[in-house]
Amino acid sequence: MGSPVPSLQTAAVIEHPGPNGIVRIDDAHPVETPGKDQVLVKLAYSGICASEVRALLGWANYKPVVGHEGVGIVVKIGENVSESVLGQRVGVKWLHSACGLCSECQRGSSNHCIKPAFTGVHAQGTLQQYVIADSRYLTVIPDGIPGEVASPLLCAGLTMMGGIAKLDEHIPKDGWVVISGSGGGLGHIGVQIASRLRKFRVIAVDSGLSKRELSLQCGAHEFIDFATEDVEQRVKEITGEGAHACLIVSGSEAAFELAPKLVRNNALLAVIGLPAATFNFPLAASVFAAKALTVTGVMVGTEQMMEELLQQTAAGVIRPMVKVEEFSKVPDIFDKLKNNQVTGRIVVRIPQ
Repeated sequence: MGSPVPSLQTAAVIEHPGPNGIVRIDDAHPVETPGKDQVLVKLAYSGICASEVRALLGWANYKPVVGHEGVGIVVKIGENVSESVLGQRVGVKWLHSACGLCSECQRGSSNHCIKPAFTGVHAQGTLQQYVIADSRYLTVIPDGIPGEVASPLLCAGLTMMGGIAKLDEHIPKDGWVVISGSGGGLGHIGVQIASRLRKFRVIAVDSGLSKRELSLQCGAHEFIDFATEDVEQRVKEITGEGAHACLIVSGSEAAFELAPKLVRNNALLAVIGLPAATFNFPLAASVFAAKALTVTGVMVGTEQMMEELLQQTAAGVIRPMVKVEEFSKVPDIFDKLKNNQVTGRIVVRIPQ
């Protein structure tokens, strides 16, 4: 169907990952062939997550092509895949595939699979024209949601759905929730989910006028600029005893060091941001015990959460703030992400 699939394509490739890593636009990158259970997706848009900077800096082992917020059309299928998926508009997410057999997969939490494969880590990512995806873990994108809007929902939105779901049975219905990194790609969607869907009272923490405006626009009750204000003091002034929960969305080590000081006794700390793998959560055992804190990790959400998020976006309740850039800007976007200069989410238009 449509134009024949080429053998070479345009892709953004990370070279020499580490302190001197670069992102290069490669116009002769191979197009892969789908295998069993797989499809080939011709992409139209891809978001760029701040976590991709980990690949550039060499903080973990990634594929040369990263990206895990891709939206496009299925143009080719592999063995064991129904032809009915051809032509479908789909989303390619962080979870490339799961084992389907472990206890977590069996109870519908494939995002917690013991043998997962991740897009950009175990399989090439979405910063290219064509990407291989596992047909069993695709998300069909409803017609009413533009591709550039759907893109950040596939990781940023789904991750925050997973994180905020941890709060539902742990804190009061009108509890105070601190979201650090509130003006970034994940944070600003998280503010919307927490305030509009769950009715929590959100204290947004970030820096700069643009992130203040976006955080408040998304439903934050209060905004604290960490660069000019004493965050701990302001949170105590607003809440009295401290927040009921803190979602640590920022990958900054300082955000992790501050988080335990922002919450009251019997509070929840949700680890979402990803500093370097060598960084340990700086929480003394005595503080952990004395304050009866619960610390939980977040690795995206379930397919049921994805469906709810798409429904709420189609209804206009959740509205990602997206800036669309041309694919040639990918190297510059990585630099901006590395320097915390991005408000909301940047999505790139894939060359057609």
